[in-house]
Amino acid sequence: MKVATTMKYFVLSLISALLLSISWPTYGLPFFLFFALVPLLMAEHNISKFSEIKRKGWTVFGLSYLTFIIWNIVTTGWLYGSKNPDGTHSIAAVVIPVITNSLLYASVFTLYHWYKRIQGTYWGLVFFVAVWMAFEKFHLEWELTWPWLNLGNAFADYPQLIQWYDTFGATGGSFWILLVNVYAFYALRIWEAGRKRKTLIRNSAILAAGIFVPMGISLIKYHSFDEKPSGQVSVLLLQPELDPYTEKYAKDSVQILNELLDLAEKNSKGQIDYYIGPETSIPGYGSISETGFEQNSLLNTIKDFTAKKTGSVFATGISSHRLFMNENDAPTNAYKSGQGVWVESYNSAIQVAPNQTAQVYHKGKLVPGVEIFPYIGVLKPVLGDAMLNLGGTVASLGTDEKRKVFSNPYNNGKLAPIVCYESIYGEFTTEYVKAGANFLAIMTNDSWWGVTQGHKQLLAYARLRAIETRREIARAANSGISAHINAKGDIEADTFYGDRTTLFAKINLYEGQTFYTRTGDLLSRISIFALGFLIFYTLLKKLQRTRDASKAKK
Repeated sequence: MKVATTMKYFVLSLISALLLSISWPTYGLPFFLFFALVPLLMAEHNISKFSEIKRKGWTVFGLSYLTFIIWNIVTTGWLYGSKNPDGTHSIAAVVIPVITNSLLYASVFTLYHWYKRIQGTYWGLVFFVAVWMAFEKFHLEWELTWPWLNLGNAFADYPQLIQWYDTFGATGGSFWILLVNVYAFYALRIWEAGRKRKTLIRNSAILAAGIFVPMGISLIKYHSFDEKPSGQVSVLLLQPELDPYTEKYAKDSVQILNELLDLAEKNSKGQIDYYIGPETSIPGYGSISETGFEQNSLLNTIKDFTAKKTGSVFATGISSHRLFMNENDAPTNAYKSGQGVWVESYNSAIQVAPNQTAQVYHKGKLVPGVEIFPYIGVLKPVLGDAMLNLGGTVASLGTDEKRKVFSNPYNNGKLAPIVCYESIYGEFTTEYVKAGANFLAIMTNDSWWGVTQGHKQLLAYARLRAIETRREIARAANSGISAHINAKGDIEADTFYGDRTTLFAKINLYEGQTFYTRTGDLLSRISIFALGFLIFYTLLKKLQRTRDASKAKK
């Protein structure tokens, strides 16, 4: 009997893993996500209420870890496509995120189990939504950030159904999915307890409304969208198809730039307001000193190119650095070079125009383990030099504290220079819009993982940013997929992965701010407040019981 019961819990855990996995873009159907957590919630409930298992907390942790590690492997196993400089696959690039992320999700679910055992099912379910939302927000902010699997991302390929993300963002989508799962679990428990048809019909109707009313509102917003642009700019997106593991560090930097400009020249037809290149397009091996931008031959070559194109500017990703002669002046993440100076490196975006000072922005959200050593002061003594070496500089990069916007001297275009990984972050992206950006330019290199779901998912997540901010997106990728995304999240045009090509787009400029742009992850902050209240209330009750017991003894 015990073996059969244990197998039942195991099967429920696997069903949740399956439903989570088949819900994810860009291969799945997100509708399964509304019920994906119900089997796991059922398993936890039966263990808590009816099981004779002694270590219930560990059992719940183990089952939930099984669910989440399967989900992580299926949805982000493409990280195995990352390679070491010697050409071998980087096992650490997939093992560390999968194991760590699964551990975090399982810990969140186990916290729910513990709280529910103290306060009961109903308060426990409130706690479940609050602690999951708090975790997702935490996962957006700390140095080990990896919000790839935040639940609200799952609808990225269905923009018609999530137009209300301009109000509550992708984190609002997570809240929506969690509420539906919790109510589905509640309805199932009520049915199991009473088997009343009337109650089942009522709860099913409420559940259906919870799913389809937001979708209906979204469809109305989608078909009635008529915001008037303040202008329009012509953009040529450059996709050089430069292998990030071999060509990027083997080719001469002048050759790399000439090939990029040749691609731009051959595909220039009519007026081009913006030429936009991908992440770290130049210089290839090494980086460009920011103290010598005006004298740098590569950047001056770009200036000469734009001087021949009336009214054009060139925005692209570069690798750059600053030198510090004194260790006391150098940032903590700077490293000492062989010349006895300290160097801070950056993954940067730059805009170059004739007779203009170059505008530069340093990527603010860095990839953990690749571009930043998380919590270096604490972890480095334990882990040593544990940065993943995928080519280039193996050191924590510097960042800009605030988002910057590149103004165009020839028109009213204000470009948000979003660098690759940054496009996953909703509230972070709104900071560009608050700074005045009227369109988003994503400069990315999607070719680290080969022909996998990785580059497709990253493109899909960009559609969420378009809806949240109501800004059109010009996305330039090194090897694909470059794309023009409108303010409703539709992909107007895109390229094929692996092509050496360009994409011309007419980008509409918008000036207003959405509710989400103004308020950010509001539901996440409310959830964090609710979580704090629940914990405080529980501790207060426990203190009161302790005092009452003490008085009773007297």
